[in-house]
Amino acid sequence: MLKPSPLRLGCTQWSEPAWQRALYTSDSDADQRLAQYCSVFGAVEGNTTFYSLPSAERVARWAELMPADFRFCAKLPREVSHGARLDAHSASLQLFFSRMAPLEQRLGPIWLQLPQRFGPAGMAELLAFLDALPGEFDYAVEVRHIDFFRKDATEQEFNRQLHQRGIERIIFDTRALFASADTSAATLEAKERKPRLPVHAVALSGQPSVRFVGGMDNQANLQALQPWLGKCVQWLAAGYRPLLFMHTPDNRLAPELARDFHRQLHQQVPSLPGVPIWPGEVEAAQQPQQVGLF
Repeated sequence: MLKPSPLRLGCTQWSEPAWQRALYTSDSDADQRLAQYCSVFGAVEGNTTFYSLPSAERVARWAELMPADFRFCAKLPREVSHGARLDAHSASLQLFFSRMAPLEQRLGPIWLQLPQRFGPAGMAELLAFLDALPGEFDYAVEVRHIDFFRKDATEQEFNRQLHQRGIERIIFDTRALFASADTSAATLEAKERKPRLPVHAVALSGQPSVRFVGGMDNQANLQALQPWLGKCVQWLAAGYRPLLFMHTPDNRLAPELARDFHRQLHQQVPSLPGVPIWPGEVEAAQQPQQVGLF
């Protein structure tokens, strides 16, 4: 089983039907897929909360199925992050924390994904917002304005302010996606939607967070992940607990990419738990094999 400490690997979701008969067993329902996902991965991106909050009943069921050491990295609702201003007292934010409360320690780091238009001019607004958030959770911020990526005094001050608060800066690495020559609809759509920004490998808290977006060729993706392999070795040696999330254009290949990355990392850091066997593969191995007639 892939333990979530000191390293947590995950994907953008657990509900992908294409993962059945591989990651998941062939007849798994929604609850079983979540349980099987948690038996393999230590975290998941909670993108669903960006668009709409799940029902109270669904969150309570998630809490029953997720192990205590699993992490649901929920995004704050877009009404909060993409509104006219950041308001720590908004009804949408209060509802978010109320609705997600059953997850308890499984919730977080909570992500604030800021729009591309949010630049350094809004720094004071951002810091006031972060300071007003409930103190019992971990947080991470993703910025997309180019002026946060110039390696100048502005970026240094931004990083320093987050570091002082124990808040991580999410690293979004789309280089492999944009280097891909694939022309499938999924790849083209991903290139339209994903940001193309410089990659600065910073660790501002004990939980550096990386979102890696590859293409449709996992061999090329693994090659692009080699710098992160070395960085994870460094982070683990320093006592950090990194979170890495794997994306591919249609996400069919994301679990395989995460598994292959973990295998390579385990070779360099043998103290990490080994790569878990997927429930769907266990099921396949247990199926009776047809004996040939000749």
